[in-house]
Amino acid sequence: MEEGRVRWARNGEVHLAYRVLGDGPVDLVFLSGTTSHIEVLLDEPGLRRWWGRLSSITRVILADRRGTGMSDRVAGPITLDEEVGDLCAVLDAVGAQRVVLQAYAIGGPLAVAFAVAHPDRTLALVLYATIVATQPDDEITWAEPPEVRRARFEAYAAAWGTGVNLEAMAPSVAGDPRMRAWLGRLERLSLTPSELLRLTEGYRDLDVRPLLHRVRVPALVLHRTGDRFIDIGHSRVLAARIPGARFVELPGEDSLPMVGDTDAVLSEIEEFLTGSRSSTSGLQRRLLTILFTDIVDATGHAARLGDSRWRDLLSAHDAAIRREVERFGGREVKTVGDGYLAAFEGPPSDALRCARTVVTAVRGLGISVRAGLHTGECELIGDDVGGMAVHIAARVCAMAGPEEVLTSCTVYGTVVGSGLQFETRGVHQLRGVPGPWPIFVLRS
Repeated sequence: MEEGRVRWARNGEVHLAYRVLGDGPVDLVFLSGTTSHIEVLLDEPGLRRWWGRLSSITRVILADRRGTGMSDRVAGPITLDEEVGDLCAVLDAVGAQRVVLQAYAIGGPLAVAFAVAHPDRTLALVLYATIVATQPDDEITWAEPPEVRRARFEAYAAAWGTGVNLEAMAPSVAGDPRMRAWLGRLERLSLTPSELLRLTEGYRDLDVRPLLHRVRVPALVLHRTGDRFIDIGHSRVLAARIPGARFVELPGEDSLPMVGDTDAVLSEIEEFLTGSRSSTSGLQRRLLTILFTDIVDATGHAARLGDSRWRDLLSAHDAAIRREVERFGGREVKTVGDGYLAAFEGPPSDALRCARTVVTAVRGLGISVRAGLHTGECELIGDDVGGMAVHIAARVCAMAGPEEVLTSCTVYGTVVGSGLQFETRGVHQLRGVPGPWPIFVLRS
């Protein structure tokens, strides 16, 4: 995916940041919600994969809306008419005549308003988990009363920049510290808390239902049925009122499009735009055993040692684990704070034996670690690995006690007969992972 540098278009006195990804035959503009920063967005591997696939069939145009990210801050309320003009300025700057508008959250109303104002410049609408109206009435029964909505956003503002919103936006990865750190950084660089409150207050009376019957371009409406962040009722109203709209409900609770079963969402978009689906997502996948470790009571150690000595200890910890991983034929993927992630090909027995030696290898440093393993299909993202298998390994690791090595049932079932001994730890529900999971502890 070729990434263009950030540039600025101009609408009157307002400068609007944009960049272009790929060079596909059709132009596609992504319209985000209130949280946007076109450099930080691409720091998230899931979004890179999302736009990487779309850039094979489109030229993707990312832009920060006025008041957010790298675009100019403005005084006073922001109207949809102003933002339609902003979008025209960005399209003129990149030489786009007609575009597909792909929208998320509060980007939906802008997509609808642009399609109605400029049908000659709109090829199609792709509305994923977007908003139709913010005030409750007989049709929008799920919307909050104004005072409740205001209190909710004030609570968001109080915790702004921490990524705490991940629990609602992407429950399947709510326990992932990397994702939480990325979302917190995105929040901090998108808006200040006061700007968040000002923007959301400006959307208080937003309602695009009067425009929907005037949409005259093909529209695809997508939503995950269990979305905890944006009620699926919005999409049902959009689909019912936009003439000829195609509506697809997908399973899942995650609102963020690049989390969960992204292939299902992308395949629907690809079929809508091209008439067919790729036989593959374009991602390489491989069956791997993932080993995840972390330090027990890391916060306490860091507080007692101070920053400098704690960094030295982490360096020694990483080196000790790295030696064992290499000795057993594994590959270091990355370190995340006090966590260590490694991948092993072939039967999981070497990964299990490695985990057992790792536990003893760090004792001399005055710390103890816990370990979790899972065998499953992983996405290969350069030198990184991703996918549900990594999340499961992390969930299993979090259940372990000091110096324990826990495994999922797939690891246990694969190494029966290897001579390794296990005890059952019972059946558990792993957060964000469907179904019950038997867990086993490796005996030392």
